[in-house]
Amino acid sequence: MNADLEDLETAYFASGCFWCVEAVFESVKGVEEVISGYAGGKKSTANYSQVSAGKTAHAEAVEVYYDPSVISYETLLKVFFGSQDPTTLNQQGPDRGTQYRSSIFYKNDAEKLAAEKYIAKLTEDKVYDSPIVTEVVPYKAFYDAEDYHQDYERNNPNQPYVRAVSVPRLKRFQAKYPELLKENHQ
Repeated sequence: MNADLEDLETAYFASGCFWCVEAVFESVKGVEEVISGYAGGKKSTANYSQVSAGKTAHAEAVEVYYDPSVISYETLLKVFFGSQDPTTLNQQGPDRGTQYRSSIFYKNDAEKLAAEKYIAKLTEDKVYDSPIVTEVVPYKAFYDAEDYHQDYERNNPNQPYVRAVSVPRLKRFQAKYPELLKENHQ
């Protein structure tokens, strides 16, 4: 592990294609690194060909390294919910299947409680017309995706999916929450 990351906290989320989710979180103040990968399944099936085909219990997920003196876990939840549609079961945009489900993988009771309270508040405030289907489940393991998936949006700006799906999703998030963005993403 990078020595610079050792003093940071980690959080684990899934909300569709990890290329999109990684780009959103990397644009946020206090987030130092985001790793694309797989969560919710077994190590033996943590590879892109099996996960993207929907043949595993994994979700495409991200590991978020953040500085809690700059950004709180609750603000990460705001980023998570503010950058997706948590009412679509096993789907985000054009991506369909359980591997694209909306999930929060909590590491402790405080994260579980924070996620449940955030969902209850969104529901109480009727932020969405349909019920939130985001699963809040215990973190068990995270497996890094293959190297070519890391920083995919930044490294492949002209890839058709990135141009048609990832960039518009990132731009919608950035327009909605400019106060959360790093200076170089505003």
